[in-house]
Amino acid sequence: MSNSQQAQDKRAYIFALTAVLMWSTVAIAFKVGLRELAPVQLLLWAAMFSIMTLMLTVTVQKKWFHVRMLTAAQWRASVLYGALNPVLYYVVLFAAYDLLPAQEAQALNYSWALTLAFLSVPFLGQKLRAQDLLAGCVCYGGVLVIATRGNPLGLEFSHLPGVGLALFSTLIWAGYWIVNTKDQREPVVGLMLNFIMALPILLFINSYQGLLLLPSYQSLAAAAYIGIFEMGLAFACWLTAMRLTSQTAKISNLIFLSPFISLILIYFLLGEEIYPSTLVGLGFIISGLLIQQYKTAAQKAALKALSS
Repeated sequence: MSNSQQAQDKRAYIFALTAVLMWSTVAIAFKVGLRELAPVQLLLWAAMFSIMTLMLTVTVQKKWFHVRMLTAAQWRASVLYGALNPVLYYVVLFAAYDLLPAQEAQALNYSWALTLAFLSVPFLGQKLRAQDLLAGCVCYGGVLVIATRGNPLGLEFSHLPGVGLALFSTLIWAGYWIVNTKDQREPVVGLMLNFIMALPILLFINSYQGLLLLPSYQSLAAAAYIGIFEMGLAFACWLTAMRLTSQTAKISNLIFLSPFISLILIYFLLGEEIYPSTLVGLGFIISGLLIQQYKTAAQKAALKALSS
C-alpha cells in the first residue's frame, strides 16, 4: 500500500469515527427535544437546520452544478424520497422515542440492516442464504428480549405501541434504501433536496395541528443538534470516509461501536438505568448483523479476484 493511500485510510478512519460519535449522541438529543415538542414539531425544526447544514456542505464541496443537471423526473422523485426520508421515517422514529426509553428505541432501530437484507429478496431479487436466516433468528431474538425486558417466553411486551413504531421505522428506513438503489442523484445533493421537498409537507402538518410555535431554547438547541449532526454532517462524514478508504469492510464495522457508546451516554447524560435485557438484546442484534455480514474464505477470495 502506498504512503498516499495509507494517509487516505487514516483520514477515512477519522471521518468514520466522527460520524459514529455523532450518531452515538443523537438518542439523547431526541429525548431532550421530545420533552416539550411533538415528533412532527421536532422534525420541522430539525429539518430547517439540516437544510442549512446540507446547503453549506454542498457549497463547500462545490456540488451545486449537480442541481443544475437534475432532470424533471429526478425533481419529481425528490418529493417521494423526501416524503419517506425525512418525513415518514423520522416522525415514526421520534414517536417511538417518545414512548420508549432511549436505550430500547436505539437498540431496536439497529435491526434495520437485517430488515433491508430480507426486503432485498423480493424487491431487488437477491438470494436468501441460510446465513441470513440464522442472522435473522439471532437478531430478532434480541429484539424480543428487549421488547419484553428479558421475558421473551412470557411475550409480555414492555410497551407494544412503542416497540411496534420502532420496528416500523426499520421497515421504512430499509424501504427507503431499496428505493434509493435507483437514485442517480449525487448523495449529499440528493439528501439536501429530500429535506427541501419535505419542508412544505412538515409546515402543512404542523400548521394543521396547531404546532407552529417557537420552542424553548432547550428544545430548539436539541432540534439544531439533530439537524446539524444526525441529519447533516454525520452523513457527509460517512460518505467521505467510504470514498477515501481502501478498506470498506473495516470502516463499515465501526458502526457497531455506536449503540454501545450511545448506551454509556444515555446512562450518564439522561440518567436512564440500563436494563440487563437491553445489553443482552443489543448483543444478540449486533451478533446477528455480524453473522449476516460474515464472508467465508472462498467468498473473500472471489471478491478479491473480482476487484483485481
